[in-house]
Amino acid sequence: MYDFNSNAQAAKIQGLSVQAGELFADLYRDRSVSSETVDNALEAYKSLRRMLPREGGVDSRHVGATAAHAATQGDLIPKRV
Repeated sequence: MYDFNSNAQAAKIQGLSVQAGELFADLYRDRSVSSETVDNALEAYKSLRRMLPREGGVDSRHVGATAAHAATQGDLIPKRV
C-alpha cells in the first residue's frame, strides 16, 4: 500500500482527485447540469489521477484508486435522509 505521509505532493493530488470525483458525482446526478459540464468534471478528475504514481507496473492502477473511484460513485458523499 502506498504511504501518502511520505509524499506531500501525492497526498495533495489524491485529496484533489477525491474532491473532483465527488464533484463529478454531484454534477452527474443533477439533471439540470449540461453534459459538457459533466464531461469536463470527469476529465479534470482523470487528469488529476494521471498525476499519481502507479501501484505496480505500467498497466496497474494509480495509487489511491479505490477511494477516488468511490468518490465518483457518490460512496463518500453522506446520503440525505
